Amino acid sequence: MPGKKLHFVVGLCVLLALGFLTTSLVSFFVARNSLQEQIAESTLPLTSDNIYSEIQRDLLRPIFISSLMAHDTFMRDWTLAGEENSDQITRYLSEIQSRYETITAFFVSEATRRYYHTSGVLKQVSEDDPADSWYFRARDIKEPFEINVDQDTADRSRLTIFVNYQVRDYQNQVIGVAGVGLSVNSVTALIETYQQRYGRDIYFVDRQGNITLHGSGFGSEKTLHDRPGLRPLAMQILTSPGTSLTYQDGGETIFVNSRLVSEFGWLLLVEQHQHIGDQKIENTLLFNMVISLGITILVGLIAYFTVRNYQKRLEDMASLDKLTGACNRQVFDIVFDNVVKACQRRKEGVAMVCLDIDEFRDVNDTYGHPGGDIALRETANIIRNLMRPVDTLCRWGGDEFILLMPATSLAEATAKTREIADTIRENAVRYGRDNIRITISAGVSEHREGESLSTLVSRVDNALYSAKKSGRDHIEQA
Repeated sequence: MPGKKLHFVVGLCVLLALGFLTTSLVSFFVARNSLQEQIAESTLPLTSDNIYSEIQRDLLRPIFISSLMAHDTFMRDWTLAGEENSDQITRYLSEIQSRYETITAFFVSEATRRYYHTSGVLKQVSEDDPADSWYFRARDIKEPFEINVDQDTADRSRLTIFVNYQVRDYQNQVIGVAGVGLSVNSVTALIETYQQRYGRDIYFVDRQGNITLHGSGFGSEKTLHDRPGLRPLAMQILTSPGTSLTYQDGGETIFVNSRLVSEFGWLLLVEQHQHIGDQKIENTLLFNMVISLGITILVGLIAYFTVRNYQKRLEDMASLDKLTGACNRQVFDIVFDNVVKACQRRKEGVAMVCLDIDEFRDVNDTYGHPGGDIALRETANIIRNLMRPVDTLCRWGGDEFILLMPATSLAEATAKTREIADTIRENAVRYGRDNIRITISAGVSEHREGESLSTLVSRVDNALYSAKKSGRDHIEQA
């Protein structure tokens, strides 16, 4: 039975574990597929939109400043008057740069082609100089301004976002280009912020595929074609104003979203590695499995103790007398065989006592069966309290009990029986307002080698019969 009980509990735990594991894995794969769709269709495009909005917000202020410069009557009047005092325009540009905290302020005159800066006249622009092509492009465009990223003429080592605004006279003719510069570092700082916030790679490429801006930890790639896994997709990205796709890098899926920033003519690319999104789901899976294991163990323990207790109740019901708690005759047969064999191996004696309540019929007639039941139960309790843990008490039938005492001589058994009889006599049984005084008679014998249970019981029972004939409260040895 213990083996079957253990098999049942183990089987139950295995079924629970398989159920939890199946549910957790199904949830994990469903969540991961859903996450992949969310990244490709929502998360990355939203990040691109947020960065684009931030860039546009940062550009509004320098565009407004450049517009003020282009429509300032001082600049137009000074230019139309022949640009006689360059210190005036230099002070004006210095004031613009200082007041609005730009990194540069400039004006290029169409009449003289002079490049005015806060530090003075830097140069004369020329159509033959590729570095000056921005001026002629900004002068001839239909829109009033353009935004471009270029090296600062005053500091060729510095990359700057310029707002080039056309300056027109009172007849709406272009007389020059003015504007301010915004540090590329502000856009780089924006990239860093979003990378730290969302754990994604963010960078810009121009329409030729050159990587123009990126955050820290990007790598050494200079072009989109150098980016691992992106070479086959580079043309698709560069020829589209915006797209979402995936590629493989070292066996890992990477999601990428591109968007054209028209003000720069650059493409904004946002990448996310699948493992970043999977990490949270994997942690959730691990947490669920730990919880499931805990629940499985808890259920297993509850099942084990429940079955054990239920089994014990069944065994007690099958082996114990319901009224007195003593073992029944079926179980006593097994106990007797085991005790005799064990004592024979150890060369020890086995004693048996047969006890009977004197005139028990009178107790039933006087107090009824409830009173008789209480007398039987209290008698069994007294015997149990006085016997040793190795002894066995059996209700043999009616008001008759048998006490089996291993490793006990006839004299020791007789003395213990006298102690039991004295205690029962001295402790009346309480029944309602009455005290039922009872005594016992007993027969005592010692087991003989090779003697069967029936033979020993017969001898002890004869001794009990002799004790009864001798009078109440008497003990007789067989």
